[in-house]
Amino acid sequence: MRPPSACPCRGGIPWQGILLAVSLLTFWNPHPTAPLSIEPVPFDVAEGKDVLLLVHNVSENTVGYFWYRGEITNQNLLIVSYSNLTHSAIQGPAFSSRETIYPNGSLLFVNVTKGDTGFYTLQTTTPNFQIETATGEFRVHEPLIPPHLTASNTTVAEGDSVQLTCVPNDTEISIQWLFNNKTLQLTDTMQLSLNDSILTINSVKKTDEGEYHCQVSNRMFSQKSNAITLTVIAGPGGDNNINQPLSPGAIAGIVIGVLAGVGLIAGLGYFLFFRKTGGASDQHDLTEHIPSASNHSLGPSDHSPDKGDDVAYSSLNFNIQEPTQPTSPTSLSPTATETVYSELKKK
Repeated sequence: MRPPSACPCRGGIPWQGILLAVSLLTFWNPHPTAPLSIEPVPFDVAEGKDVLLLVHNVSENTVGYFWYRGEITNQNLLIVSYSNLTHSAIQGPAFSSRETIYPNGSLLFVNVTKGDTGFYTLQTTTPNFQIETATGEFRVHEPLIPPHLTASNTTVAEGDSVQLTCVPNDTEISIQWLFNNKTLQLTDTMQLSLNDSILTINSVKKTDEGEYHCQVSNRMFSQKSNAITLTVIAGPGGDNNINQPLSPGAIAGIVIGVLAGVGLIAGLGYFLFFRKTGGASDQHDLTEHIPSASNHSLGPSDHSPDKGDDVAYSSLNFNIQEPTQPTSPTSLSPTATETVYSELKKK
């Protein structure tokens, strides 16, 4: 048993005393207030728009505000100052006539330009010359210009390589690749350069055929390039040569061949037609030229009485076949059997 006067203590100091001291310290030393801060509204702004540097956690006894361009409080960089005592603003060397300061210390920029991008520092002061500072930042973005897309070749054989190059006209942008107006899914045969501006396709496949774009973006804008249509034809030994576009020379050769074939067929038909009609005409002519026996059987009454010569007729039949080649320039080539009549006169 411990004596009644004993109490829980550590090093001779009772626990109750320690708890009381902590409570007093907490009461007399309250937690410090939040520090002075600046919020850009918005952080990213399009050129020609407005942006507000909004001030937070200003001390109630603040009597003056001083805005500087940059991260230091240099008098040459002073934009504007405001006094809560006189409720007036004084312009500094860095004032551009596009800034407006409010009694709570916030600073408004109107019609911002690309050159307004950067840091701005606020300094506040109290009657007893206690000074606080805070720095804020915003960025101004120009409208993007569409990039230009080029290709090492637009018609590629399967198995070959092709390179697509995206040429942006702006800085601080990101580049994205599109295939048939959808985000390009990179395969194991595709490779992008470090800044994503060059797309290389090795061992091109038929599935790589289609329309390609590149798209550049920043925090405010996005622009898409011109389109490049990639055509993939069969390589050596491929099975889709039917899809390979023909050269002008090949097309001309095909046309000439078709015309020559049509001419040959027409000529052959013309030859066969006239051969048939010509043979019939020859037989008709021969029939007309063969004299009948009645026409050549002339009696004595056909001659004048004073002529005493008796005329006799005889006929000779010659069956002559056409030789394969003429034996002499003067040789004749009858085409059919003819009857030749000779007149014999008796004197």
